[in-house]
Amino acid sequence: MLSKDEIQNLDRDGYLSLGQLLSSSEVHAVNGRIEELVSREGDNAGSELFESKYIRHPKEEGADRLADLVNKGSIFDMFYTNPRVLAGITAVLGEHFKLSSLNYRAARPGQGLQKLHVDYGNAVPKGGYKVCNTIWLLDDFIENNGATRIVPGTHKSKVLPQDAMEDPNLPHPAEIKIIAPAGSVFIFNSHVWHGGTTNHTNEFRRSMHSYFCAVDQPQQLDQRQYITEETKSRIGREAQKILDVL
Repeated sequence: MLSKDEIQNLDRDGYLSLGQLLSSSEVHAVNGRIEELVSREGDNAGSELFESKYIRHPKEEGADRLADLVNKGSIFDMFYTNPRVLAGITAVLGEHFKLSSLNYRAARPGQGLQKLHVDYGNAVPKGGYKVCNTIWLLDDFIENNGATRIVPGTHKSKVLPQDAMEDPNLPHPAEIKIIAPAGSVFIFNSHVWHGGTTNHTNEFRRSMHSYFCAVDQPQQLDQRQYITEETKSRIGREAQKILDVL
């Protein structure tokens, strides 16, 4: 599902646009379901992610979060089963991977800045890459609304951003911003330096993250612990394999 050039670009730059994989009606439907969940969960929204016994994720004050979306509606199934996404994950992690977590993040007005970081403890892990992420744009990503920034090629770096930069919160001279319309999907090797930027608008900047890891890594959210019988029976064997719940 990926061309030779796309695979080469992903390997070289550490990120790749997969194009608009969601229609405008799908974006609208997903955002509607998210609004329902945010309203229902209130202060507990995203708590599964923050309370994970395997990988603790600090609560982020500058963004709204939802977690465990695998179990919160069939509308979210496509975010970890899309063939182009899976082809990109395979190009980075190889044939043996699993979904680590499926989360929602919305940068709040005036907030959302993240320091440049990687999603793994080491710069270049031995034995190959361990983590890979996709970001699904639920709003247009524009220059000033908190678009994700990436420093191309840094997935091959031997140092981490906090060791190479005096202040990883500041812009990097080589960083690019993901600028694209709603419905677009980007895959990025999670060893590449990346982070959210400040949302300088009066609207939330919304996105979904389907985050994958190699099979020898712990999941950000233990899918076997959280999977419901309703979800397991709905999704089928191939999706169960991706979740590592067979």
